[in-house]
Order: sequence, then C-alpha cells, then structure tokens
Amino acid sequence: MAREFSIIVYGATGFTGRLVAEYLAANYPDLRWAMAGRSQAKLEQVRAEIGAPAALPLVVADAADPASVAALVQRADVVITTVGPYQLYGTPLVAACAAHGTGYVDLCGEPGWMREMIDKHQDEAKASGARIVFSCGFDSIPFDLGVQQLQKLCTERFGTPAPRIKGRVRAMQGGFSGGTAASLKATLAALARNPSLVKVLGSSFGLTPGFEGPDQPNMMLPHFDSAVNAWVAPFVMAPINTKNVHRTNVLLGHPYGRDFRYDEMMVAPGLGEMGKAAAEAIAKYNPFGGEGGPKPGEGPSKEDRENGFYDILFVAEYPDGRGARLSVKGDRDPGYGSTSKMIAESALCLVEDQTGQGGIWTPGAIMGDALVKRLESRAGLSFVEES
Repeated sequence: MAREFSIIVYGATGFTGRLVAEYLAANYPDLRWAMAGRSQAKLEQVRAEIGAPAALPLVVADAADPASVAALVQRADVVITTVGPYQLYGTPLVAACAAHGTGYVDLCGEPGWMREMIDKHQDEAKASGARIVFSCGFDSIPFDLGVQQLQKLCTERFGTPAPRIKGRVRAMQGGFSGGTAASLKATLAALARNPSLVKVLGSSFGLTPGFEGPDQPNMMLPHFDSAVNAWVAPFVMAPINTKNVHRTNVLLGHPYGRDFRYDEMMVAPGLGEMGKAAAEAIAKYNPFGGEGGPKPGEGPSKEDRENGFYDILFVAEYPDGRGARLSVKGDRDPGYGSTSKMIAESALCLVEDQTGQGGIWTPGAIMGDALVKRLESRAGLSFVEES
C-alpha cells in the first residue's frame, strides 16, 4: 500500500532544511512531500516564505518524542533529515526507519555515531527493506562518487582498478556549515565519555566492521605532491570521507581491490617556499575553533551561496606509471547551497530510481551512477575526466 508521502523533509525550519524544502518546492511541483519540524507555527512561516503551496502538508515531530518520530516515518517512503548533530538527535529516527522499512538520508559526518547505528540496525534495516544512507552532502558525495567514477573509468580502460587514488581539493569558496562544527564538538564530547571511539575515529576502516585493509597514506603532514605539482595540506573532511570511500568498496564486494589505498589533501596556494608556507599554515588552522562562523541554524546569504564553488581532482596511480584523472566540481558553496541540492537528489534517487535493497549504505554503494546522472543534470555538479 502506497504511503502518504514520497518524501518528508525533517528539520525544514532549520537553515539547511529550509534550503532543501525550497529546492523541492521550486523544482518538483508534482512531488508528494511534506515539511516536518517541532513547531507548527515555524513550519507555516517557512512554507509561506519559500513560496511553497499553502496546501503543502506539515508534520509536527520532535526527536525528544520517539512516538512522534515513529508516526512520521510511517507516512513517508523516504525521510530527509537535516536535524543534527545526529548523535544527539538522530538515533530515534534511524531506529524508527529501520523498524518500519522507511528510506532515510542525512548529512552526517559523525563516524562514531554512524558505526554505532551500523552495528545496531544493519540487520534490522536489511530485513525491513529500509534503505538508510548517511553522508549525502558535501561529506561525502563528491568524494565517494568521485572515486567510484574514476575507478569505473580505470577498470574500463586498464582492465583492473587503480590500487591508489589521491583526492586533492584544488579550490573551494564557501565555508563549512554550523551543523558541521556542532557535530565535531559533539564527537569530541562523546570521545571524552567513551575513549574506545578512538579506534573507530582514527582508522580509515572505522566504518567497515570485519574488514581492515592495508596501511593508508598519512594525511596529517604537509608535503609536496608531484601528482598536482604543488604543496598539499590536511583537509578537514578527510577523516569522514575516507571512511565512506572504503565502506563503499567493502559494501560492493571490493571492486577497488582489497589492497586499495586512498587519501585526501588540500592543495595549498602558491609555488615553492610560498606553497610550503601556505601548506604548513593550513595544517595548523582549525576552521572550527573560536567563536566565529555560523552556528547551527545560521548560514551564508543567498549571494554568498551562489558565488560559492568547489573543485576536487582525483588522481589514479598504478605502480607501472599508468594513471587517470577525474575532476568533480560544484556550482554552489559546499556547506549549504550544493549540499542542500545533493541531499534532495539523493532522496529522489531512492524514491524515483528505486535503487538498492534494505541496509545501511553509502551514497556510492546504493545509488552510484543513478545519482551521478541526477547530480549532473539537476544539481550543478560535474564529473569530468582530465588529461
């Protein structure tokens, strides 16, 4: 029996949730969907402000009231949730979706919580048919799908996957979201309470229970990288992205090989000693430190979002010198403008393209080519081979 809604946007009164709702309202007028949040009055206000139809259904639900969350998930095929930090507010929703066979997409970059949910709910989600997909924003879709598309190219061209891929963030305008900063703080607090999380957080294979691959490249030290002819520095999202990339490989049966090595770094501006100095400065910089930057629920202006962009290069290397390159670019700021489009299209991919079976997934493992096609045609991303 068909459910009432194809999609419910949970957290629609928050900054990112509002952007998701605005995107759906503007681009999918025939979609059966609803907005959900804690306050009926705020939902009504957002519905009016984003220009959604006055008849668009609203659902009141609160993470602190598991019964309201359970009622919500039973009305939708897929729930989009932007309510984070997920380790503080997401557990009842994942549990309800796993129990009731409801699809789920989020923006999570909290590997300790993700591993806990995998351990607790993987079998239940598989049995109920719930397709639960973490990390459907800037972390980790461009990286997860970038590696996947490059490995697809390598396998077609060379007959074997590349044993080594480098992810290099060449340019990026627009900061990380307030939710990302709050998630990091919640993760540090969880680590203080539960030191055993160190193993999950510190390993590139923290999200692949039962599989531990080879030693991975050091991503903490600035160095000169001949692959991009520049100095590179640590990239703050690498600890979550690399885990998702390796989880995709495991979930799909190791199409990248069991000895696959992957790292992510940020290209430092400047040449020679200037590049080295810039890389060292980036390595010391904490983008989440201090009191500046957006708080959860806040974000940049429409102009700043539209002026934002990112450019990521993926370099495949073989021991005999063969290789290939692929770039992933986005046309909005990574933390909000592009992320809101990516999570919306991820949910629509589950609904309309009917990808995958029940379980806890990465975007690359369950949606792959179908999501790439959507992102290129609708969400301003490009996946292009470079010479």
